[in-house]
Amino acid sequence: MQDFVAHPEHGIAWISGANSGIGRALALKFADEGYKVAVTARDHEELAELQAEASDLSGSIIVLDGDVTNAEDMEHVVASIEYGHGALALAVLNAGVCLPVHAQELKLADFQQSFVVNLQGVVNCLVPTIRHMKAKGQGQIAIVASVAGYGGLPSSAAYGATKAALINMAESLKFDLDKMGIRIQLINPGFSDTPATKNNEFHLPPLVSVEEAAEQISTGLKSRSFEIAFPKRVTYMMKLVNLLPYGLYFRLINRSTGWWARPLDKHARPVMPHPAE
Repeated sequence: MQDFVAHPEHGIAWISGANSGIGRALALKFADEGYKVAVTARDHEELAELQAEASDLSGSIIVLDGDVTNAEDMEHVVASIEYGHGALALAVLNAGVCLPVHAQELKLADFQQSFVVNLQGVVNCLVPTIRHMKAKGQGQIAIVASVAGYGGLPSSAAYGATKAALINMAESLKFDLDKMGIRIQLINPGFSDTPATKNNEFHLPPLVSVEEAAEQISTGLKSRSFEIAFPKRVTYMMKLVNLLPYGLYFRLINRSTGWWARPLDKHARPVMPHPAE
């Protein structure tokens, strides 16, 4: 069966977590390509500003408020798209948070919030999306994970765990979705140039702008690739590093991030959205 590749004539593109970062840039990119783009987040004002910014583009923005942690909200959003605006052709499940975690001050709330937003939030979107796409026998879904899901990184115990789970989830679902005519892809961004990365707790490789990230994702969604990963140098490096024996892996990550020289400091805990979302 030929993989389905969504285009504006097929229907609506939906992006969760579209109020900022890559989600916002991707919404503008899709609208510029002629899509009607349904955007979802908890901040209505930011979504309304996004809608106004897209007013001169060939496509348009549809604001559908909702919290991905609320399954009923996501059922309502997908139903609103299908019955009020057109067929849901493409879903980019992007909403997420990054809460740095340090072993010397573990907090249940950091793990709970990370899991409910990054992991359960995606499931809440997937269930109605797949049900509606299954009825039509076609559709395209992209799940935004991260290179942080490839292997453990400093302060990433909660965030990285959710992204590793999303990678596994997308891989596992692909076997059945292929038979249903629904194409699933995995988006693994490296580090993007956002305010969040400027406050990151360890040394970073060269950053990618959110506009470049949106361009990479848009191109990848039209390709035949399962994984859309960028920038290539960072993603290849991360994959290679994770092939090393653990002794070498921990030594290399410690040195490359500068973490080995960082003192335990319970006060240095910025809490903000992940730069890649």
